[in-house]
Amino acid sequence: MKPALLLLSSCFLSAATLAAQPTKRPAPATKAAPAKFDPRQRPRNLTDEQLLDQVQRQTFRYFWDFGHPTSGMARERSNVAYDYGNEVVTTGGTGFGIMAIIVAAERGWITRPQAAARISKIVNFLWKADMYHGAFPHWLNGETGHTIRFGIKDDGADIVETSFLYEGLLCARQYFTKDTPDEQNVRNRILWLWEGVEWNWFTQGQNVLYWHWSPNNGWSMNHQIHGWNECLITYVLAAASPRYATDKAVYDQGWATGPEYKNGKIYYNTTLPLGPNLGGPLFFTHYSFMGLDPHGLKDQYADYWQQNQAHTRINHDYCVANPKQQKGYGPTCWG
Repeated sequence: MKPALLLLSSCFLSAATLAAQPTKRPAPATKAAPAKFDPRQRPRNLTDEQLLDQVQRQTFRYFWDFGHPTSGMARERSNVAYDYGNEVVTTGGTGFGIMAIIVAAERGWITRPQAAARISKIVNFLWKADMYHGAFPHWLNGETGHTIRFGIKDDGADIVETSFLYEGLLCARQYFTKDTPDEQNVRNRILWLWEGVEWNWFTQGQNVLYWHWSPNNGWSMNHQIHGWNECLITYVLAAASPRYATDKAVYDQGWATGPEYKNGKIYYNTTLPLGPNLGGPLFFTHYSFMGLDPHGLKDQYADYWQQNQAHTRINHDYCVANPKQQKGYGPTCWG
Protein backbone atom coordinates (compact mmCIF):
# COMPACT_ATOMS: atom_id res chain seq x y z
CA MET A 1 0.00 0.00 0.00
CA LYS A 2 1.32 3.42 -0.89
CA PRO A 3 2.34 5.74 1.98
CA ALA A 4 -0.45 8.22 1.14
CA LEU A 5 -3.09 5.49 1.32
CA LEU A 6 -1.62 4.20 4.59
CA LEU A 7 -1.85 7.70 6.06
CA LEU A 8 -5.45 8.11 4.85
CA SER A 9 -6.44 4.70 6.24
CA SER A 10 -4.84 5.60 9.55
CA CYS A 11 -6.88 8.83 9.68
CA PHE A 12 -10.16 6.97 9.01
CA LEU A 13 -9.35 4.37 11.68
CA SER A 14 -8.49 7.06 14.21
CA ALA A 15 -11.72 8.92 13.46
CA ALA A 16 -13.76 5.73 13.75
CA THR A 17 -12.09 4.84 17.04
CA LEU A 18 -12.79 8.30 18.45
CA ALA A 19 -16.41 8.18 17.27
CA ALA A 20 -16.92 4.83 19.00
CA GLN A 21 -15.65 6.11 22.32
CA PRO A 22 -18.08 7.82 24.69
CA THR A 23 -17.63 11.57 24.60
CA LYS A 24 -17.59 13.73 27.67
CA ARG A 25 -20.23 16.41 27.58
CA PRO A 26 -18.95 19.84 28.46
CA ALA A 27 -20.28 21.27 31.66
CA PRO A 28 -23.23 23.59 31.01
CA ALA A 29 -22.18 27.18 30.75
CA THR A 30 -23.22 29.29 33.66
CA LYS A 31 -25.22 32.33 32.69
CA ALA A 32 -23.50 35.50 33.70
CA ALA A 33 -25.44 37.57 36.18
CA PRO A 34 -26.63 40.88 34.76
CA ALA A 35 -24.36 43.76 35.60
CA LYS A 36 -25.61 45.78 38.52
CA PHE A 37 -25.72 49.51 38.46
CA ASP A 38 -23.07 50.98 40.70
CA PRO A 39 -24.20 54.43 41.86
CA ARG A 40 -20.58 55.30 42.63
CA GLN A 41 -19.89 55.36 38.88
CA ARG A 42 -22.71 57.78 38.17
CA PRO A 43 -21.53 61.09 36.72
CA ARG A 44 -21.82 63.83 39.31
CA ASN A 45 -21.90 67.60 39.42
CA LEU A 46 -22.78 67.88 35.74
CA THR A 47 -23.63 71.23 34.23
CA ASP A 48 -26.94 71.50 32.41
CA GLU A 49 -25.07 71.26 29.10
CA GLN A 50 -23.17 68.15 30.21
CA LEU A 51 -26.38 66.53 31.44
CA LEU A 52 -28.11 67.20 28.12
CA ASP A 53 -25.13 65.71 26.28
CA GLN A 54 -25.28 62.61 28.48
CA VAL A 55 -29.01 62.14 27.94
CA GLN A 56 -28.71 62.67 24.18
CA ARG A 57 -25.84 60.24 23.83
CA GLN A 58 -27.50 57.53 25.90
CA THR A 59 -30.74 57.97 23.96
CA PHE A 60 -28.83 57.54 20.70
CA ARG A 61 -27.19 54.37 22.04
CA TYR A 62 -30.59 52.74 22.53
CA PHE A 63 -31.26 53.02 18.80
CA TRP A 64 -27.68 52.28 17.74
CA ASP A 65 -26.54 49.50 20.08
CA PHE A 66 -29.94 47.85 20.42
CA GLY A 67 -31.22 48.22 16.87
CA HIS A 68 -32.44 45.00 15.29
CA PRO A 69 -29.46 43.18 13.71
CA THR A 70 -31.28 42.29 10.47
CA SER A 71 -33.39 45.38 9.81
CA GLY A 72 -31.52 48.04 11.79
CA MET A 73 -34.90 49.29 13.01
CA ALA A 74 -35.75 50.35 16.56
CA ARG A 75 -37.06 47.66 18.86
CA GLU A 76 -40.36 48.32 20.58
CA ARG A 77 -38.77 48.02 24.02
CA SER A 78 -35.76 46.57 25.78
CA ASN A 79 -37.60 43.56 27.18
CA VAL A 80 -39.58 40.84 25.42
CA ALA A 81 -42.70 42.62 24.21
CA TYR A 82 -46.17 41.11 24.52
CA ASP A 83 -45.05 37.49 24.04
CA TYR A 84 -43.87 38.22 20.49
CA GLY A 85 -40.24 37.55 21.34
CA ASN A 86 -37.32 39.72 20.35
CA GLU A 87 -38.39 40.48 16.79
CA VAL A 88 -40.83 43.35 17.39
CA VAL A 89 -39.65 46.59 15.80
CA THR A 90 -41.61 49.81 15.72
CA THR A 91 -42.05 52.02 12.67
CA GLY A 92 -42.66 55.32 14.45
CA GLY A 93 -39.86 54.72 16.93
CA THR A 94 -37.54 54.00 14.02
CA GLY A 95 -38.27 57.47 12.66
CA PHE A 96 -37.16 58.94 15.98
CA GLY A 97 -34.10 56.68 15.95
CA ILE A 98 -33.08 57.83 12.47
CA MET A 99 -33.07 61.42 13.70
CA ALA A 100 -30.93 60.38 16.68
CA ILE A 101 -28.46 58.71 14.31
CA ILE A 102 -28.20 61.90 12.24
CA VAL A 103 -27.47 63.89 15.41
CA ALA A 104 -24.83 61.34 16.43
CA ALA A 105 -23.09 61.64 13.06
CA GLU A 106 -23.17 65.42 13.22
CA ARG A 107 -21.72 65.43 16.74
CA GLY A 108 -18.98 62.91 15.95
CA TRP A 109 -20.21 60.02 18.10
CA ILE A 110 -20.21 57.87 14.96
CA THR A 111 -18.88 58.58 11.49
CA ARG A 112 -21.08 59.82 8.67
CA PRO A 113 -20.44 56.62 6.62
CA GLN A 114 -21.51 54.52 9.62
CA ALA A 115 -24.74 56.49 9.91
CA ALA A 116 -25.43 56.26 6.18
CA ALA A 117 -24.81 52.50 6.19
CA ARG A 118 -27.25 51.91 9.07
CA ILE A 119 -29.99 54.02 7.51
CA SER A 120 -29.36 52.37 4.13
CA LYS A 121 -29.95 49.02 5.84
CA ILE A 122 -33.23 50.34 7.28
CA VAL A 123 -34.57 51.64 3.96
CA ASN A 124 -33.56 48.44 2.16
CA PHE A 125 -35.57 46.51 4.75
CA LEU A 126 -38.58 48.83 4.49
CA TRP A 127 -38.50 48.48 0.70
CA LYS A 128 -39.43 44.79 1.09
CA ALA A 129 -41.56 45.04 4.25
CA ASP A 130 -45.34 44.82 4.46
CA MET A 131 -47.13 48.04 3.58
CA TYR A 132 -50.72 48.92 2.76
CA HIS A 133 -51.45 51.62 0.20
CA GLY A 134 -47.94 52.84 0.95
CA ALA A 135 -48.41 53.03 4.72
CA PHE A 136 -46.67 50.80 7.24
CA PRO A 137 -48.11 49.01 10.27
CA HIS A 138 -47.26 50.04 13.82
CA TRP A 139 -45.15 46.91 14.38
CA LEU A 140 -43.08 44.79 12.04
CA ASN A 141 -41.14 41.59 12.52
CA GLY A 142 -37.57 42.84 12.34
CA GLU A 143 -36.36 39.62 10.75
CA THR A 144 -39.05 38.98 8.12
CA GLY A 145 -40.65 42.39 7.53
CA HIS A 146 -44.13 40.98 8.10
CA THR A 147 -46.79 42.76 10.13
CA ILE A 148 -47.11 41.99 13.83
CA ARG A 149 -50.57 42.76 15.12
CA PHE A 150 -50.68 45.73 17.51
CA GLY A 151 -54.28 45.15 18.59
CA ILE A 152 -57.17 42.79 17.92
CA LYS A 153 -58.06 44.54 14.65
CA ASP A 154 -54.91 46.63 14.27
CA ASP A 155 -53.05 44.44 11.80
CA GLY A 156 -52.56 46.75 8.84
CA ALA A 157 -51.78 50.35 8.00
CA ASP A 158 -51.17 52.91 10.75
CA ILE A 159 -50.75 56.32 9.15
CA VAL A 160 -49.79 58.06 12.39
CA GLU A 161 -46.85 55.72 13.03
CA THR A 162 -46.07 55.98 9.32
CA SER A 163 -45.87 59.77 9.64
CA PHE A 164 -43.46 59.49 12.60
CA LEU A 165 -41.32 57.17 10.48
CA TYR A 166 -41.31 59.63 7.58
CA GLU A 167 -40.28 62.48 9.86
CA GLY A 168 -37.00 60.65 10.28
CA LEU A 169 -36.73 59.38 6.71
CA LEU A 170 -37.26 62.81 5.18
CA CYS A 171 -34.68 64.31 7.55
CA ALA A 172 -32.24 61.62 6.40
CA ARG A 173 -32.98 62.36 2.75
CA GLN A 174 -32.12 66.01 3.31
CA TYR A 175 -29.01 65.27 5.37
CA PHE A 176 -27.27 62.62 3.26
CA THR A 177 -26.37 64.63 0.17
CA LYS A 178 -23.05 63.05 -0.84
CA ASP A 179 -22.58 60.81 -3.87
CA THR A 180 -21.47 57.69 -2.01
CA PRO A 181 -23.40 54.46 -2.73
CA ASP A 182 -25.05 54.41 0.69
CA GLU A 183 -26.06 58.07 0.64
CA GLN A 184 -27.43 57.77 -2.89
CA ASN A 185 -29.38 54.68 -1.88
CA VAL A 186 -30.80 56.47 1.16
CA ARG A 187 -32.01 59.42 -0.93
CA ASN A 188 -33.44 57.37 -3.79
CA ARG A 189 -35.29 54.75 -1.78
CA ILE A 190 -36.73 57.27 0.65
CA LEU A 191 -38.05 59.32 -2.28
CA TRP A 192 -39.66 56.26 -3.87
CA LEU A 193 -41.21 55.16 -0.58
CA TRP A 194 -42.41 58.68 0.26
CA GLU A 195 -44.05 59.17 -3.12
CA GLY A 196 -45.96 55.92 -2.69
CA VAL A 197 -47.91 56.74 0.48
CA GLU A 198 -51.56 57.18 -0.55
CA TRP A 199 -52.50 59.72 2.10
CA ASN A 200 -55.72 60.80 0.38
CA TRP A 201 -56.93 57.18 0.25
CA PHE A 202 -57.05 57.24 4.06
CA THR A 203 -59.85 59.82 3.99
CA GLN A 204 -62.44 57.40 2.56
CA GLY A 205 -63.52 60.35 0.43
CA GLN A 206 -64.32 62.47 3.49
CA ASN A 207 -62.65 65.57 4.91
CA VAL A 208 -60.83 63.72 7.68
CA LEU A 209 -57.98 61.21 7.92
CA TYR A 210 -58.52 57.72 9.34
CA TRP A 211 -55.82 56.27 11.55
CA HIS A 212 -56.04 52.57 10.58
CA TRP A 213 -56.89 50.24 7.74
CA SER A 214 -56.55 46.45 7.78
CA PRO A 215 -56.56 43.93 4.91
CA ASN A 216 -58.50 41.61 7.22
CA ASN A 217 -60.78 44.09 9.00
CA GLY A 218 -61.05 47.00 6.59
CA TRP A 219 -62.03 50.28 8.26
CA SER A 220 -63.65 48.58 11.25
CA MET A 221 -61.54 50.48 13.81
CA ASN A 222 -63.18 53.66 12.45
CA HIS A 223 -60.69 55.94 14.20
CA GLN A 224 -60.85 59.44 12.78
CA ILE A 225 -57.88 61.67 13.59
CA HIS A 226 -58.91 64.95 15.21
CA GLY A 227 -56.77 67.50 17.06
CA TRP A 228 -55.20 68.55 19.30
CA ASN A 229 -52.67 65.82 20.01
CA GLU A 230 -49.46 64.30 18.61
CA CYS A 231 -50.89 63.85 15.09
CA LEU A 232 -50.31 67.30 13.55
CA ILE A 233 -47.40 65.85 11.56
CA THR A 234 -49.77 63.34 9.94
CA TYR A 235 -51.93 66.09 8.47
CA VAL A 236 -48.90 68.15 7.43
CA LEU A 237 -47.28 65.25 5.57
CA ALA A 238 -50.62 64.30 3.99
CA ALA A 239 -51.00 67.84 2.65
CA ALA A 240 -47.37 67.87 1.45
CA SER A 241 -47.48 64.59 -0.47
CA PRO A 242 -46.13 64.97 -4.03
CA ARG A 243 -48.61 62.45 -5.50
CA TYR A 244 -51.43 61.77 -3.03
CA ALA A 245 -51.97 65.09 -1.24
CA THR A 246 -55.07 65.86 0.80
CA ASP A 247 -57.05 69.08 0.37
CA LYS A 248 -56.99 71.98 2.83
CA ALA A 249 -60.57 71.09 3.78
CA VAL A 250 -59.28 67.83 5.26
CA TYR A 251 -57.06 69.83 7.63
CA ASP A 252 -59.73 72.40 8.49
CA GLN A 253 -62.68 70.04 8.88
CA GLY A 254 -60.83 66.95 10.09
CA TRP A 255 -57.91 68.04 12.23
CA ALA A 256 -59.01 71.47 13.42
CA THR A 257 -62.52 70.52 14.53
CA GLY A 258 -61.65 68.11 17.33
CA PRO A 259 -63.46 68.55 20.66
CA GLU A 260 -60.11 69.30 22.34
CA TYR A 261 -58.62 71.47 19.61
CA LYS A 262 -59.19 75.10 20.54
CA ASN A 263 -58.62 76.07 24.15
CA GLY A 264 -57.76 79.69 24.98
CA LYS A 265 -58.03 79.23 28.76
CA ILE A 266 -55.48 80.46 31.29
CA TYR A 267 -53.64 77.96 33.49
CA TYR A 268 -51.07 79.17 36.03
CA ASN A 269 -51.03 82.61 34.37
CA THR A 270 -50.32 81.13 30.92
CA THR A 271 -52.80 81.11 28.03
CA LEU A 272 -53.00 77.79 26.20
CA PRO A 273 -54.02 78.26 22.53
CA LEU A 274 -54.78 74.61 21.70
CA GLY A 275 -55.35 71.29 23.41
CA PRO A 276 -57.22 69.74 26.33
CA ASN A 277 -57.32 71.15 29.83
CA LEU A 278 -53.79 71.78 31.13
CA GLY A 279 -52.40 70.81 27.72
CA GLY A 280 -52.23 67.03 28.00
CA PRO A 281 -49.01 64.96 27.91
CA LEU A 282 -45.89 66.66 26.61
CA PHE A 283 -45.47 64.18 23.78
CA PHE A 284 -48.11 66.30 22.03
CA THR A 285 -45.29 68.83 21.81
CA HIS A 286 -42.49 66.35 21.14
CA TYR A 287 -43.62 64.01 18.38
CA SER A 288 -44.72 66.35 15.60
CA PHE A 289 -42.07 68.96 16.31
CA MET A 290 -39.16 66.61 15.94
CA GLY A 291 -39.74 67.09 12.22
CA LEU A 292 -41.43 70.50 12.20
CA ASP A 293 -39.60 73.61 13.37
CA PRO A 294 -42.19 75.56 15.41
CA HIS A 295 -40.26 78.85 15.22
CA GLY A 296 -42.31 81.18 13.06
CA LEU A 297 -44.75 78.38 12.19
CA LYS A 298 -48.31 79.64 12.38
CA ASP A 299 -51.69 79.36 10.72
CA GLN A 300 -55.19 80.67 11.38
CA TYR A 301 -55.41 78.54 14.53
CA ALA A 302 -52.17 79.14 16.43
CA ASP A 303 -48.57 80.27 16.56
CA TYR A 304 -46.93 76.91 17.20
CA TRP A 305 -43.88 78.26 19.00
CA GLN A 306 -46.20 80.01 21.44
CA GLN A 307 -48.26 76.81 21.71
CA ASN A 308 -45.21 74.73 22.61
CA GLN A 309 -43.93 77.28 25.11
CA ALA A 310 -47.33 77.57 26.79
CA HIS A 311 -47.79 73.81 26.99
CA THR A 312 -44.35 73.37 28.55
CA ARG A 313 -44.77 76.19 31.09
CA ILE A 314 -48.16 74.87 32.20
CA ASN A 315 -46.75 71.37 32.63
CA HIS A 316 -43.89 72.72 34.74
CA ASP A 317 -46.09 74.96 36.88
CA TYR A 318 -48.65 72.19 37.41
CA CYS A 319 -45.94 69.85 38.69
CA VAL A 320 -44.56 72.53 41.00
CA ALA A 321 -48.03 73.24 42.40
CA ASN A 322 -48.73 69.49 42.53
CA PRO A 323 -52.43 69.84 43.40
CA LYS A 324 -52.94 66.07 43.63
CA GLN A 325 -49.82 65.53 45.76
CA GLN A 326 -48.23 63.13 43.29
CA LYS A 327 -45.04 61.61 44.66
CA GLY A 328 -41.92 63.31 43.36
CA TYR A 329 -43.57 66.12 41.40
CA GLY A 330 -41.84 69.45 41.85
CA PRO A 331 -39.43 71.97 40.32
CA THR A 332 -36.83 69.25 39.66
CA CYS A 333 -39.27 66.58 38.44
CA TRP A 334 -41.73 67.62 35.77
CA GLY A 335 -42.46 66.96 32.12
